Amino acid sequence: MARVVALVPDLLFGSKVQAALAAAGHELQLLTGDELAARAAAPAADVLVVDLATDTVDGCSLVESMRRAGELGTTRTLGFYSHVDVQTRDRALGAGFDLVVPRSRMNREGAELVTRLAGRSAPSA
Repeated sequence: MARVVALVPDLLFGSKVQAALAAAGHELQLLTGDELAARAAAPAADVLVVDLATDTVDGCSLVESMRRAGELGTTRTLGFYSHVDVQTRDRALGAGFDLVVPRSRMNREGAELVTRLAGRSAPSA
């Protein structure tokens, strides 16, 4: 399965993401807000998952700067946001995320989305 780095400052939701991905057989490194750790770990991951619904980390800027600097390599990116925050979704798409989904979809389908991204198939938006 996939090697995943998840930058999820919300510990409760992060534990849900961790449980769902582990149950699907993914290897997960959960980070709770350390952008430098995410920068260091992401290149070795198949998928970088970023919580965009937090004020703790600017996930859009992080991924955009990593992409510009060539730090992501073949790592695919998955961002999730509050379904009412269309501006964040648009910002994430502009930053170059491979897939951006509402938090509710991440909760329901996170493991499947990671599997599909890691397999390099294009998930439906």
